[in-house]
Amino acid sequence: MEQRLQKILAEAGICSRRAAESLIQTGCVSVNGEIITRLGSKADPDHDHIQVNGRRLSGPQPKVYILLNKPKGVVCTLFDPENRRRVVDLLPHLKARVYPVGRLDYHSEGLLLLTNDGEFAQIIMKGGSRCPKTYHVKVKGRLAPAALERLRAGVVLEGRRTARAKIELQRDAPNAWYQVTLVEGRNQQIRRMFEQAGHPVEKLKRVRIGFLEDKKLGLGEYRTLTPQEVARFKKLREGPLAAPPSHRRPHSRH
Repeated sequence: MEQRLQKILAEAGICSRRAAESLIQTGCVSVNGEIITRLGSKADPDHDHIQVNGRRLSGPQPKVYILLNKPKGVVCTLFDPENRRRVVDLLPHLKARVYPVGRLDYHSEGLLLLTNDGEFAQIIMKGGSRCPKTYHVKVKGRLAPAALERLRAGVVLEGRRTARAKIELQRDAPNAWYQVTLVEGRNQQIRRMFEQAGHPVEKLKRVRIGFLEDKKLGLGEYRTLTPQEVARFKKLREGPLAAPPSHRRPHSRH
């Protein structure tokens, strides 16, 4: 049965659907010897000869769902021109080809999902308020109440205002820690938000994705999601995994 080409690539574990679109548009994909560059093109994975960068596409792989506790100093890209350590290098015994669901930047650490299920990845990445992500953030200095309220309300980055965020003082100190919950994932959003407020981020760790947290995973360690966890994430189509962020003013600790 014919399917959209980007879906076929994602289900074969090549990359996410978004990355598959880029492969198609740049002429890296051929069907029966013909280079395909038009998005929306379809093929039959059971009968058509599909190649990516000259290599024959294998059939769909068994679906794999990994939770990794990413250390800093590791990149989330599958190909790095600087030859830095990649998150997939932390999975040496995993035979399946997986890719990260979203990203944590090079200097950040914490929970990261990896999969070869393109549909699952799209559900998580487009979850919005149904799948908030929570971070522990250490900044230089301590935000004044007015600055904190401005960050919660949203700031303008590249001409577009960020969604409201839940930000609570987690640990009061000369360089304070905050717990930040976002319902969107723009590029280095937390770092840019606090930088705009005059308090650069010194440490950043993602501690929760939707309902999922795991305090037992050490840095660099990973585990497979349980079938129940996978099913719960897939229910994002139906409704929220967790309550959306509230915007109460937290009690300061003195």
